[in-house]
Amino acid sequence: MGHMEAIVMGTQFDRLNGGLAKATFAAGCFWGVEMAFRRLEGVVMTSVGYCGGSLPNPSYEDVCTGGTGHAEALQVTFDSGRVSYEQMLSLFWVCHDPTQLNRQGPDIGSQYRSAIFCHDSDQLAAAEASKQALVDSEQAGGSVVTEIEMLSDYFPAEDYHQQYLEKRGMAVSNLP
Repeated sequence: MGHMEAIVMGTQFDRLNGGLAKATFAAGCFWGVEMAFRRLEGVVMTSVGYCGGSLPNPSYEDVCTGGTGHAEALQVTFDSGRVSYEQMLSLFWVCHDPTQLNRQGPDIGSQYRSAIFCHDSDQLAAAEASKQALVDSEQAGGSVVTEIEMLSDYFPAEDYHQQYLEKRGMAVSNLP
């Protein structure tokens, strides 16, 4: 088998060496959060969707009712040789307010909650340590209400939500 490389979102990676990992975060409305992570060096792909709920394959309309238990989430595929999960966590903490329960700014409801959905036990340990470090630093300015749990499901959102701000020429953000 020959050497295979791919370029996705301007990032070149070696398919034989692997090194790709996934991370899933909920930090309010997924549009701005997606844009912040897409700008991070080493991010290969992003997908917005829904996780943490009870209804299989929910629609945006289902999730907006607040009755499904899903959070609007961002799933990031990243090259772990170029960006670490810990760096992902650092961006997660600054791209939203982890002290707001079931809301972010004007968006209110459990679908806008702060949550980290871990793909394995290493991510779980890193997320818990990162949250504790934030709490200990007192930089959050209040109680950190971010939920941390193992990812049980992820349902991609409708296509029109993917790269929503970029598709509309609104890829300017006040997020880091």
